[in-house]
Amino acid sequence: AISTGSNNNFFGALAGKSTTTADYNCAFGQEALEANTTGTANVAIGFRALEANTTASYNTSVGYMALKVNTTGAENCAFGFETLDANSTGSNNTAYGSNALTANTTASNNTAVGKSALAANTTGENNVAIGRNTLTANTTASQNTAVGNYALDTCTTGHENVAIGYYAMKDCTTADYCTAVGEQCMESITTGTRN
Repeated sequence: AISTGSNNNFFGALAGKSTTTADYNCAFGQEALEANTTGTANVAIGFRALEANTTASYNTSVGYMALKVNTTGAENCAFGFETLDANSTGSNNTAYGSNALTANTTASNNTAVGKSALAANTTGENNVAIGRNTLTANTTASQNTAVGNYALDTCTTGHENVAIGYYAMKDCTTADYCTAVGEQCMESITTGTRN
């Protein structure tokens, strides 16, 4: 129940239900921003979008369960079905596309654009994945850049890699400090270093 908050707009069953002193929030959809108490300037559009958000501010969530369990993670952008839906405290993440950054929990500063981009990422930070199934298996690795469908698709813990092109370094699992530019470049490398 709003006590002193102002300039909020809530539409849908239980949308913005717990808001007390927060300002400038917009929630459209059942249970969108339901737990928010003091978080300010959030936008939640879709069923259970930003549902668990309590005090975090400046998040934008558009899509079914996008940023669903986010509590204190701030300045995240999630667009698409279940994007960043496991994120709880991670901040400054951007996810566009169905299941992009879907497993992300506490990691920050990731950019995932494309279906299932960085889908398995939990705590890896400062990654950029652009294209369908880029860095899909990445869990804890950081500072990877993958551009092109399936680039670094199976990389789990390899870090500081750059793969640009369709299937570039697709089979990489734990390789570090590698650079591959071009279609299917270094597609079969798995564990090499500094290639």
